[in-house]
Amino acid sequence: MSGILEISRLEPVDIRTIWKREENDFTPWLVDNIDLLAEKLNLELSVIESEKKTGSFQADIFAEDSEGYPVIIENQFGKTDHDHLGKSLTYLTNLEAKTMIWLCEDPRPEHVKAITWLNEQTPPDISYYLVKIEAYSISGSPPAPLFVPIVSPSPILKEAGVTKKELVERHVKRLDFWEKLLMKSASKTSLFANITPKKDNWIETSAGKAGLRYNYVILMDSARVELYIDTGYEEQNKKIFDDFYLDKDTIESEFGEPLDWQRLELKRACRIAAWITKRGLKDEGMWNTLQNEMIDKMIRLENVLSKRIKDLQ
Repeated sequence: MSGILEISRLEPVDIRTIWKREENDFTPWLVDNIDLLAEKLNLELSVIESEKKTGSFQADIFAEDSEGYPVIIENQFGKTDHDHLGKSLTYLTNLEAKTMIWLCEDPRPEHVKAITWLNEQTPPDISYYLVKIEAYSISGSPPAPLFVPIVSPSPILKEAGVTKKELVERHVKRLDFWEKLLMKSASKTSLFANITPKKDNWIETSAGKAGLRYNYVILMDSARVELYIDTGYEEQNKKIFDDFYLDKDTIESEFGEPLDWQRLELKRACRIAAWITKRGLKDEGMWNTLQNEMIDKMIRLENVLSKRIKDLQ
């Protein structure tokens, strides 16, 4: 009948057609796409490392939340079992984590009940998630993963008046690092003049156009400066990135070294970055050198891109 919109059906896809093995395929993919899981659970997650050892065991993914507290992520294909539940609790306690996320293909009712009980009986700052892994396609399209929360911590258990915990050691270091970097930067450029140091692993400032910003990023073993492109619209972000990329050789020549061009095909945003490797937050004795390198790269990046950003339509 004319005038009726054609509607396709979601077609379930066996997750093993996407990731053949959990440890070799799914876990590395999740490390690179942790934002998809974080968004579904309304969390902020940053991966610290995969296959984190604790005694004779190793957690699939060791991450941290927005407050810097450890998060344990355990992945399991097939039906949930007592072995994975026991391991997850072992990782949680031994790594002093605040959150456990158990990703599974087929959650058994007894494990749904167990995770529900843990959320009800443990302190309000401890959270347990049981999440089902699914995948679907539409009319033969490439498969898309879907995370379905089966059990999540109840907001009732989260007391509104809980005193904020002291910043963890990593946050204290970041605050110190950014404070020192911004003091050095102030004598060389006004770009980050009004920015306050914070506990996160990045600080940002506007690049002069809505949705474009310059970021300093500090990791444990490396650092980078970048132009981050996120106007809120994927098509517009990719168009801006592609316009810059057409001028890649000239931009890199003016910058003085190759840049890391990340179109981020599976994400909305894009970035153009300059990296510093083999030095990071953990190398406190090298902070002065690292900060000077970061500031130098940021000044050069702004010099190269500022006029091009101004000319964007």
